[in-house]
Amino acid sequence: MMFSHFHLSLPRDCFLAARGRLCFAFVMTMALTSCAALEPSAATVQPATETPPPSPTIEWFPASATPTVEVLATHTATPERRPGLGRIILSDDFSDPDLWTVAVSDQASAAIQDERLTIAVQPGVYMISQRRDLVFSDFYAEITARPSLCRGADDYGLLVRGSSIAYYRFTLSCNGTARVERAVYTRQEERHVLQEAVFSGDVPPGAPGEVKIGVWAAGAEMRLFLNDRFQFSLTDSNYPSGLIGVFARSSGDTPAAITFSDLTVRELDYSPPSETPQP
Repeated sequence: MMFSHFHLSLPRDCFLAARGRLCFAFVMTMALTSCAALEPSAATVQPATETPPPSPTIEWFPASATPTVEVLATHTATPERRPGLGRIILSDDFSDPDLWTVAVSDQASAAIQDERLTIAVQPGVYMISQRRDLVFSDFYAEITARPSLCRGADDYGLLVRGSSIAYYRFTLSCNGTARVERAVYTRQEERHVLQEAVFSGDVPPGAPGEVKIGVWAAGAEMRLFLNDRFQFSLTDSNYPSGLIGVFARSSGDTPAAITFSDLTVRELDYSPPSETPQP
């Protein structure tokens, strides 16, 4: 079968217009097709999620346990360490050298001058000076001591209930310690330690220095005070009464010198408490 060619001749403007309409139709067709393809996906329903839990409430000022207030123990008042103090029965300003044993030598001296008693000793020498006229049994005595040359184990102090050969010796050392001994002289000195040396902040650590020495004595009990502060007590009944004196000793290789002043003695009206009988 033979086909004959058919030729349609159209003006140019008409051809361009037709082509534009075809392009517009093609574009619209593609757009509608694409939208149709995307529509099912856009319509997909997402499953609902669970409702999120509420955020925790912030507690800005949390309650805390009420602290327990520490209750300090209430201590009873310190008992009077110097009971029974009475009137002053002796006040010595060291203006009368005849009341004391004084001496001067190349090795040691005890001299009264300017209302002070000064004991000076050479290395290794020990010297005492006692008041001659009064004997005391129960009493409280105080004296001020001022070391002017003193170091290391050099010592000085107060003698109580003494005689020419025996006494109690309350000793302060220039190393800052205090002790008590009972001393007696026969052919040589015999010492019995009643209180071992203990450190005290009231003992001058060398020279120069100053300290007020007090001894409370009632019956067999004796107590040491330094600058009005209690140090310790001890008990010994060997010497119930005697004289009061002072001493100084150089224990090293240098001299020692101590000055004493302002001695006072008070009477004591005190009876030690009796022990409670055991059942």
